[in-house]
Amino acid sequence: MEKELEKRIEELAERSQRSGRVTMTSFLTPAELFEANAWAERQDWCNSLAFGGHPACERQVMFFLPDYMEPEDFSGEDYIHALRVRAYYAAPGHRDYMGAALGLGIRREFMGDIWVEEDSAVIFCLPSVERLLLEELKTVGRANVKVSPLSLSELPEPERKVKTMSFTVKSMRLDAVAGHMFGLSRSAAAEAIRQGGVSLNYTPCLHVDAPVSAGDILSLRGRGKGALTSVGEKSKKDRIFLEAEIYL
Repeated sequence: MEKELEKRIEELAERSQRSGRVTMTSFLTPAELFEANAWAERQDWCNSLAFGGHPACERQVMFFLPDYMEPEDFSGEDYIHALRVRAYYAAPGHRDYMGAALGLGIRREFMGDIWVEEDSAVIFCLPSVERLLLEELKTVGRANVKVSPLSLSELPEPERKVKTMSFTVKSMRLDAVAGHMFGLSRSAAAEAIRQGGVSLNYTPCLHVDAPVSAGDILSLRGRGKGALTSVGEKSKKDRIFLEAEIYL
């Protein structure tokens, strides 16, 4: 974890314990979130959770709770808001929505995921920038838009299309697993890893023999992203049965 991020979340966690109040980060990238969660799990005194507005959100905020508060007592809607942006006579893309919001002077970490549909989008944001988006976001790309609040309980269920696959490997090395997941030979996968084209849990990994476990997220530049969903038993030929999902 970057030292600056580690210092920041440690300060927030300690402040929550001292003050007896909820503290929070801004929206974290998936890589930052993975490292922050790993740090929190190593601290037996840290009471934390991550939430981005919906379980499917990749960008999430890390919350630190005082000792007396249980995760089920936490209400994410108090800290994260959602907005519906409807576009007229056009179908803007993710970059269009992002560019329009950043053009208002909003920092990227104040916004979470942006879910784009055919003629609309859902933007997750911190309450501090909600009014600006509601009042000032008038155009996205070439489209005129209308922005309105959206309760988290009324969010549409996102459609994530995946391709499931099963395969076997001799060992749980990154080059072996990535090769099968992205349709490469093991040598080609190893070369992609050495060139920095493969990320493991959102962080570039240069080690061809890095261990991979169930639940890990792998991505290959230019080929996409997927998750290793399960690790099964070994075959009679001592190969390990694996299942994975590739995001479409």
